[in-house]
Amino acid sequence: MRTVNALLRHELRMLVSLALWVARRTHGSGGGREFGYTRGQGPMAWGLACVCVIETVAMSVLLRGVPAAHAVMLAVDVYTVVFVVGLHAASVVRPHVLGPGTLRIRQGLHADLCVPLERISSVRRELRTTHQRTEGELDLPVGSRTSITLELAEPVTHVSLLGRCRSVRTVRLHADDADGLVRALAPETGSPR
Repeated sequence: MRTVNALLRHELRMLVSLALWVARRTHGSGGGREFGYTRGQGPMAWGLACVCVIETVAMSVLLRGVPAAHAVMLAVDVYTVVFVVGLHAASVVRPHVLGPGTLRIRQGLHADLCVPLERISSVRRELRTTHQRTEGELDLPVGSRTSITLELAEPVTHVSLLGRCRSVRTVRLHADDADGLVRALAPETGSPR
């Protein structure tokens, strides 16, 4: 039941994200400085949504003689388009946020990690396009790349979408303005600009 509840919360938050996106609002900024990370994934998300729409039309034509199957596939296809657009909207309305004493690192609906600034021992601009799952490291790539690496003096706990907890000491993330985020963090962490 925990897994089902987690998936239902995910779906609900995705629909809320669509509403926030339409209203041009963000979630959880709290007056902090926002850093987006969706510039690279937008064209891919829209391309996938267009393919889903084309598939919806094709299935409607193929199943026009079978009304029950047509209705089921139409519902599934429409939901797929809403899902794809909703995932992109969730990334747009949930940016990284640098607030007083905390950096909130997010990746759409899948990751939300609050890192106290005093735990960041170093921050650097580091472009990586390959990521291997390693104990104590959290990689949050966008378009298969990360552009910033945070080294932590003390571990923080990351809770996954399904509720699994693990300690991380290194966080790699992507930001559209990676240089700006590194510059903003440098005075807070004592890292060189």
